[in-house]
Parts: sequence; C-alpha cells; structure tokens
Amino acid sequence: MNRVEQFEELRPLLFSIAYRILGSVTEAEDAVQEAWLRWEASEARTESPKAYLSTVVTRIAIDVLQSARVRRETYVGPWFPEPLLNDPYQDPERAAELADSLSMAALLLLERLSPLERAVFVLREVFAFDFEEIAAAVGRSEAACRQLAVRARRHMEAGRPRFDADQRERDELAERFFDALREGDVDGLRDLLAADVSMVGDGGGKTPQLARAVMGADNVARLFAAYFPRLVRIDVTWRPHQLNGQPGAIFCDRDGKVLTAMVLDVVEGQIQTIRSVTNPDKLAHIGPVADAWAISREANHAARTARPEQENRP
Repeated sequence: MNRVEQFEELRPLLFSIAYRILGSVTEAEDAVQEAWLRWEASEARTESPKAYLSTVVTRIAIDVLQSARVRRETYVGPWFPEPLLNDPYQDPERAAELADSLSMAALLLLERLSPLERAVFVLREVFAFDFEEIAAAVGRSEAACRQLAVRARRHMEAGRPRFDADQRERDELAERFFDALREGDVDGLRDLLAADVSMVGDGGGKTPQLARAVMGADNVARLFAAYFPRLVRIDVTWRPHQLNGQPGAIFCDRDGKVLTAMVLDVVEGQIQTIRSVTNPDKLAHIGPVADAWAISREANHAARTARPEQENRP
C-alpha cells in the first residue's frame, strides 16, 4: 500500500486515540489531519506506520489538551465531552475496553488525569500498546510510563461507572423514558429514574441552561414533564441514538437542526444520570445547529398561550 492507503486504514484508530485523550470530535479530527500532514511531509521511511502515526497523533493530542485545560478552567458551567455518534475503530478483542472508555462518565474521569497520565492510560488500557511503544509516543522512559499507568489505573478504577451490560435492556428503558417524556407523564418518568438521579446540562454559557444540577427522581420527573411537552407543541422532535456507547437521543427543531444531545447512564435497571449537551460548538459535527434561545422563547410563548385555553375548558 502507498502512504495514502496506509493512512486511511489507520485513520479510525488514530481518531479513536485522539478523541479519548481530548474528549472533542473536532479537535480529534484536527489532530488526525495534522498527523497526516506531518507524515506526508516526512521523507523518512517508517518500518511501522501504526507506531509512527500513533506517536504523532498522541503528541499532538497531548499538546492540544495542555492548552485546552486553561480554557476548560474558565468554562461556563459543567464541561462535557463532545457527543460521539459512532466510534470508527472496532476491535473484537478489545470491545469491552473500547466501550467502557467511550462513555461520558469515563471521559469525565479521564479529564481529572494529567495529560500524560491520560495518554498513557488510553494507549495501554484501551488499545493495549506495549510500554516500549508508549514510551516512544509520550517521550518518557518505560519505567516512568509504568508509574503513570499505575496512577491513572488506580484513579480510574476508584471512580469507574458500572453500567448495565445488556444493551437491549438499556435501549428498552431509554425508549420508555422518551415515550414518557413526550407525554409529560410524571409518574412514568419517576418510575424509570433512580432515587438519587441527577440531570446536568452543558451549554457553555451559549444556550439557556439550568443554573445547577437537578437532583432526585421527583424533581427531575416534574421538570421534564413540565418543559418537554412545550417542545413537542412547537414541533421539536427527537430520535433515539447511541451516544458515546450509551442510550440517548438527538433533539431537533422543526427544520431538522440539532438542538440537544442527551445521554442516559443506566445502572441496575434505572436511569442514574442524564447529561444534555446544548453548546452549539459541541453539536456542529452532528449537523446544522438550531437557535436554542429562539426555541426557548417560542416554547415559553406556546405555554403561555395554551394556558388560557386549558383554563376555559369545561
């Protein structure tokens, strides 16, 4: 194969490495493209394109993450990864590790690690690189990489989420949840939520968002039941979709523009955490993005005009 063919064969792996280090689809795609440009410009022969390109994309991702950490410290509200619709890299022998490392909960845990710890953990625990390859990729000794791996593994194991393993059961629960959401069924929603469920949104200060997380099954159910029927009234729709390997949905306005990506964490047959991403910068890779402020105003107006009609009913 020529270089283009070799690179395209490795592109899914390179993107998957970069995304897990960065938590950003757009930044991961940029890192992969930059790795290609560097390889294309290099005249040196490489015995292992996989090793060379993995090293390049890892170093680029570390540099981007180090600069991004300052921006994330001043981020308005909770920061979530950009939702990923599909992981392009598949390896049956690493299926469990790939799936576990992709969830938003896992990526948020990775966010607490240093950039080097994060890169070492991803390369070792997710993609099973040996320590010689990892040392070359991050520019540290093998001994140092082993220590980084131990620290990262200890931290991840302490907070690793335990999701329900049966995808069919998770998807069925998610379907019931979104049906109850559409109907504004408080009792139906409450039955599907864990007692200590939390609902958190990432708008980045660019869309309407809750001032703080909403906690508790009753509070979350009542909030959903009060607000989402308003969205239905103005033709907002949603379609189920796996996001970061978890059940969720993409919400769109009447023109098909993306409004929200919502992800559900299912634990022991109940929804434990609900995360919604409305920051338009994090949705642009999915499709054209809706004006969330305009949608909010229209939904509130629709609710006000509907109220007198309801009051006048016999």
